[in-house]
Amino acid sequence: MTTVFNRVIPCLLLQDGGLVKTQQFRRPRYVGDPINAVRIFNDKYVDELVFLDIDASRTGAEPNYDLIQRIAGECFMPLCYGGGIRTLDHARRIVAMGVEKIAVNSMAIDNTALLSAMSAELGASSVVAGIDVKRDFFGRNRVFHPGKRRLTRLDPVEHAKALVRAGAGEIFLNSVDRDGQGTGFDNDLIAHVSAAVNVPVIACGGAGGLADMRTAVQSGASAAAAGSLFVFYGPHRAVLINYPAYASVRELFSK
Repeated sequence: MTTVFNRVIPCLLLQDGGLVKTQQFRRPRYVGDPINAVRIFNDKYVDELVFLDIDASRTGAEPNYDLIQRIAGECFMPLCYGGGIRTLDHARRIVAMGVEKIAVNSMAIDNTALLSAMSAELGASSVVAGIDVKRDFFGRNRVFHPGKRRLTRLDPVEHAKALVRAGAGEIFLNSVDRDGQGTGFDNDLIAHVSAAVNVPVIACGGAGGLADMRTAVQSGASAAAAGSLFVFYGPHRAVLINYPAYASVRELFSK
């Protein structure tokens, strides 16, 4: 799908009010305060930010509204939030704080009617359907349920098509196996999902450098997201919030 420009998006994970980073969705490592991270990204003219609370859906907790409001109040760029959103009222409350996009993942598996209701009220462009993908014992891509921490039998391509029919205006496609590995995106998966839907696809999981992001876009994604790439630096993975210069991002996709 052709867009005006391709976005490079930091994907930041929240746990107990702090910023963490995982590897293959395990072993969350504390990497700092989310508000400080937002301030740094403001100064670097980031295209967009995605915040995902990795425990809210699993524990059944409601979204941390106080933290979301503080993040939204500091954020100068478009903001997407996901985690713990189980009702239309949850989504309404978050959007009222100034959050532009709502991401649903577990509920997009368990209750597509909620996704449809959000799309009808908030507009499809405000609804992002998250799809986490992991290979099963036979090497097949299957949708991973983040709330229940298990694989489903759902094929990610067919699931993406169903979510778009239900009202999703964007797909956030994340690879569990490549999360935090820095080995590159699953470009075959990106290509198959992007070709199957008529909405933007954000690729996530595996970025080791900006060249990987260019390849993800060449494979069909409209945007590329990463976590480790923007919170760690160097071979010893020292914590350092970073983002390339705006001109470098634009040049990346002009080649």
